Amino acid sequence: MKAVHFGAGNIGRGFVGLLLHEGGYQVVFSDVAAPLVDAINHVSRYTVHEVGEGGRDTVVTGFTAINSAEHPDRVIDEIAGANVVTTAVGPTILKFVAPHIVAGLALRDPSSPPLQIMACENAINATDLLRDEIKALAGDAWDALSSRAVFANTAVDRIVPAQPEGAGVDVTVEPFFEWAIERTPFGDDPPNIPGAHFVDDLAPYIERKLFTVNTGHAATAYFGAQAGVEAIAGALADPDIAARVEAALEETSALLEAKHGLDADSLAAYRATILGRFRNRALPDTVWRVGRQPLRKLSRHERFVGPAAEAAERGLGVDALVAAMGAALAFDDTEDAQSVDLQRMLREQDAASFTASVTGLEPQHPLFAKVEAVVAARQAELGGAKG
Repeated sequence: MKAVHFGAGNIGRGFVGLLLHEGGYQVVFSDVAAPLVDAINHVSRYTVHEVGEGGRDTVVTGFTAINSAEHPDRVIDEIAGANVVTTAVGPTILKFVAPHIVAGLALRDPSSPPLQIMACENAINATDLLRDEIKALAGDAWDALSSRAVFANTAVDRIVPAQPEGAGVDVTVEPFFEWAIERTPFGDDPPNIPGAHFVDDLAPYIERKLFTVNTGHAATAYFGAQAGVEAIAGALADPDIAARVEAALEETSALLEAKHGLDADSLAAYRATILGRFRNRALPDTVWRVGRQPLRKLSRHERFVGPAAEAAERGLGVDALVAAMGAALAFDDTEDAQSVDLQRMLREQDAASFTASVTGLEPQHPLFAKVEAVVAARQAELGGAKG
């Protein structure tokens, strides 16, 4: 069996590629980073190091890597004969993956079992986004190609921090992971992925993860950066920061309970598990790594505005989430392009324009005024804004 995985970075090697290997797949990594591809091809094995309670080392073998920028034809050929295609590239990069898959499907033997495609991204229904890109590119050929693939959305969760110097292609991760996959698209032939679980309704799993893990991780980073704390674990060691993060997650849990009927006690236990993971001092994670790309994290359907908007529409509390957004507005990292853009925009735009353009909220939305207020507060700290 063969799996083609787009994105040979730490998540690709330390999570998705690892589980595919354990399922018996020969893994073909596709990436555009030439040094990384060369480094992977230079070794016959790498080790995934789990750090923290219950951690173990796992050796991964049976893989190769292709530079898709230099050899797209090779990637396409591998897709044509693969059983599974997965991605861990970021939602905005899926459009660059789609052409390879379209070409691979065109070469695929129509009598072969359908290619099983899963986008493993921090986004709601990312596989649907990839399928839409593929369908648009295929155009009139889509009717002929559509039977050659099945698409399943997934929810993935594993903390993979910045790697220690000199690690090579080895990867350090936390012991915990979760990979939930839609069951229905596969019929009676699901992919063999040990540790993954297949569910009939993925939406609660996706949103529970995004609105707890991603919201909590980013909130910890932004409150920590604001307080001058370097490490994620160190930020949560501060009782004030921990209380602010917990308050934000109580608000997202209230939404999950109202929207999906999830049990309040189970959500409380899940929050405790997540915060315990963030407190793992064996993970060398920094507020600067987790907080990067603040403009994306403040966008309409992301980890802050997404749940806060739905909560506000239901009349639920959002003050702690809005406070976390305020901390995100203060994230000032000159080495992160989005952080630089964020601070520039705060100086150049009035509060209402900034709120609308960054968050995608309409002025009449019940959340808008609260966010506009924290934007104005940040602008006051910066000495005012244009207009």
